[in-house]
Amino acid sequence: MSNYQRRSKDALARRVAQDMFDGAYVNLGIGMPTLVANHIPAGREIVLHSENGILGMGPAPAAGEEDYDLTNAGKQPVTLLPGGSYFHHADSFAMMRGGHLDISVLGAFQVSATGDLANWSTGEADAIPAVGGAMDLAVGAKQTWVMMDLLTKQGQSKVVPQCTYPLTGLACVKRIYTDLATLACTPKGLQLIDLVEGLSHAELEQLIGLPIQSAI
Repeated sequence: MSNYQRRSKDALARRVAQDMFDGAYVNLGIGMPTLVANHIPAGREIVLHSENGILGMGPAPAAGEEDYDLTNAGKQPVTLLPGGSYFHHADSFAMMRGGHLDISVLGAFQVSATGDLANWSTGEADAIPAVGGAMDLAVGAKQTWVMMDLLTKQGQSKVVPQCTYPLTGLACVKRIYTDLATLACTPKGLQLIDLVEGLSHAELEQLIGLPIQSAI
């Protein structure tokens, strides 16, 4: 294998933020996706949404300035930009289900080559009992992007031919942003968008175990 450097979580968040268009309404899911709020490109207005009922989130608060009455869906303290608002979660879900979000950025346990998403349960006995808002975000947004490490701690690819964990949505993921590569999910399978320096296309295919169409 060649010598390559994985993207850090912040570098990955920066990569996701680069692809968001000016004026986009974007939901950031629980976990790693919340880091994207810290890396919005200067001069670009991205309106960030949290499913518990916030619109207009800013970057994470500085240490010592946290307000635990203002938190995201993962109970992390957030900031509110001028013009931001908070409201009942029923209104928030109406935004999600009504197709008013341009992009939803979610974590995942598995994503299939054609965009099926499994991100709420591994099927184990101590797993969370229900899918929650992930289902609404996966199918309600105009585009669903996944942000995750490509491999599990055991070295297995999270991008798979077919998901073996309980599904969140079918053919809903358009892009997969990982620490090693960015991929598009198409009806014909995976397509390469970019990969980290030092990693070859063939090596990426070997890690994932699936064919990947060349970048456009």
